[in-house]
Amino acid sequence: MPCPGNCDRKSSTLRILIPIRPSPFGAVSGGRGSAVRDRFNRDINYLRISVTDRCNLRCVYCMPKEGLSLIGHDDILRYEEFVRIVRIAVRMGLGKVRVTGGEPLVRKGLADFIASLRKIEGLNDIGLTTNGILLESMAPSLYEAGLRRINISLDSLNPEKYSRLTRGGSLDAVIRGIRKARECGFVPIKLNVVALKGLNDEELHDFAALSLERPYQIRFIELMPLGQAGQENDGNFLSNDDIRRRINDRYPLEAVNAPRNPQDGPAAVYRIPGGQGEIGFISPVTHHFCRSCNRLRLTADGHLRSCLLKDDEVDLKRPLREGCDDGELEALIRKAIANKPLQHEISCGQTQLKKCARDMSEIGG
Repeated sequence: MPCPGNCDRKSSTLRILIPIRPSPFGAVSGGRGSAVRDRFNRDINYLRISVTDRCNLRCVYCMPKEGLSLIGHDDILRYEEFVRIVRIAVRMGLGKVRVTGGEPLVRKGLADFIASLRKIEGLNDIGLTTNGILLESMAPSLYEAGLRRINISLDSLNPEKYSRLTRGGSLDAVIRGIRKARECGFVPIKLNVVALKGLNDEELHDFAALSLERPYQIRFIELMPLGQAGQENDGNFLSNDDIRRRINDRYPLEAVNAPRNPQDGPAAVYRIPGGQGEIGFISPVTHHFCRSCNRLRLTADGHLRSCLLKDDEVDLKRPLREGCDDGELEALIRKAIANKPLQHEISCGQTQLKKCARDMSEIGG
């Protein structure tokens, strides 16, 4: 199939063939316990775990150019500590976990950690988000450990531009990683794109065209103003309304789940008629999905956040290492849930967006 639009195909990106088959985990229905609800009656059933703040890339919207303070090795939770927290969370009613970083594949022993999560009764869904640089070599062991769902960051289809956006990353390595994941049988595979005004926004049609030929999902995620990196990129913000309009000018889009169903997650999903794949839009700044937010985030240094864009945290690491029992740990998790706000305060159009103290790499993407 000829390349539609004005595409740069040096990297043969259209060779990324990602079949989508039904998830072996089935529908996410929560863990063994009754569903845990917050004070606004939202089901809290999803825990995102950052296993490291380290990363082998320095993406412009995620890390500042200089001065990044890495957490000490002894301050990072051990895998067995993560497993204990997840086990208690599942008992409370959380049934979905996503492993993130930093870049999770840089931490040794990750496949064994995934295997230990798979053994937790009631944990129905395990996913992973990666930049894909190390995926080619690690995909087989991750699949063998029981991982099936994977999201891969891909912010440009042009090798030189990708290198600039990631400050040194190899697009070819990511392409090879996606191919290997496909070969292993990962389903689904989603490609995450942070579109930035003046940096990669001329590739919107190229990304959309990828969904024509193969059944995978391209997901556009709005830039979030976290930490120093957020401050550095204020002027690059591009709303998903604008992205969708620009794509629709060339490829008419039809809704798959828009208006969004809360059960479908935060993405409003569309398709190009006749295309095999989908295009998703995640819009935390211009279209808050806070009222249906179902997640908690556990940082690599053991702090539980109930909102990505608010700095309130509950420390789990200190009680863990001081010998707290499971009941005390559950009470702390419930405290974080009780503190979950109705919504964050970041919105498009403010003169100055409210910033979070931590960079995305510290919190977990």
